[in-house]
Amino acid sequence: MPSIPVTARYLAGDLPPRPCIVATWCAAVVFHLAMGGFVPPKVPAVGPDPSPEHGDFAEFARDDSPRIRARLEVSDREYRQIEPTLWHLSRRYADTLGAMPPQQRLDTLVALAGFIERQRDKHADDVVLDDGRHVIGLLDPDTGLDPKEVTTIAAAYGAEATVWKQGAGGPNGPATKAATAEGFLESAFDAAAGEQPMTIVVLGHGLPTEIQSYSIPCEALAAAFLGGAARRLPGAGEGRPRVDLGHVVLVCDDCFSADFLENLAAAIERGAARRGSEVAALPTCIAGTNRDRYGIADFGEKFVPHFWKDVIELYYVRKPLPESIVLADLFEAVDNMMYGYGRAPVVEGGKVTDYRLVNPDLVQDPVVFVSLDDEDLATLRTILGLPADAPLPRLFDIG
Repeated sequence: MPSIPVTARYLAGDLPPRPCIVATWCAAVVFHLAMGGFVPPKVPAVGPDPSPEHGDFAEFARDDSPRIRARLEVSDREYRQIEPTLWHLSRRYADTLGAMPPQQRLDTLVALAGFIERQRDKHADDVVLDDGRHVIGLLDPDTGLDPKEVTTIAAAYGAEATVWKQGAGGPNGPATKAATAEGFLESAFDAAAGEQPMTIVVLGHGLPTEIQSYSIPCEALAAAFLGGAARRLPGAGEGRPRVDLGHVVLVCDDCFSADFLENLAAAIERGAARRGSEVAALPTCIAGTNRDRYGIADFGEKFVPHFWKDVIELYYVRKPLPESIVLADLFEAVDNMMYGYGRAPVVEGGKVTDYRLVNPDLVQDPVVFVSLDDEDLATLRTILGLPADAPLPRLFDIG
């Protein structure tokens, strides 16, 4: 079986850790963490932040988490994985939760935790990579990985892969960024138009509303998905036609990838409404970095994003390989492996009992998003005490 040289060199200790090159519009600086170097300014997360009285994550972990955790039958590790999701929900629905009496607010947060757990169970076996899927890759043209870093892991699971990278040679290596972007968007269109299960992997530089490596706005990718999906919509009939993108998995491992995926999902729903249709299912989305976070990579000749590096180590380098890679592998094993970035384990009695924060700029904590169906949305409205027709985003963070 072919090797993956960049990953092998990293695992051998030949590639020193350094973070990725960030957005060119913020001076194209590189974190030099080992030297205590410059930390770029933060870019606001998606949407307006709630008022300050609702607190930050540290306050939520201190004040709310112990009471929520005491009422849940989950492991400490699993609660650690869903805790940021609960916090983001508490911020998103701060006005609703803030109007509740303290006990009702706690009950609602516990109910939201239970809802997250049920979604994790429901989608645990959803396939990301296996025999019969097609993989589409989009790789940064300058310092990004080689196509074989995607095609090799795809082949290990019996999947075919088409990789787009400027100048990579062959039919999928156009000479310009614009032509590469156009080819990738055509592949996304075809993925949405067909019924074959597809996994799209984007590795490079990103902004909250753009695949920066090729200047692809989230609206352009949304339009490609909607245009392709329209090919499969039924003809005129009762009700609005429903767009189904449930056969697509989208993995983004770049800066602000969680922000980008939330913005993409919103653009798909807006675009569907403009076309007179509605969304039945969004793609399953996996972000290598959490909201408002720069992506981190290990640098050598190529940069290897941390999330993708850990996927390769766990599900290519280590043997034996599972029959397929499923969502639970990503929101459990990969998430747990990435928890060590920016944190140090606390060992007591020969066991890891906790982690302490060492460098918050290295923390990434990936996010898995699933698409809620109509019944799920109705349940979420009931938990939050919202009207039956209250609009809710269909894309949902499960940790």
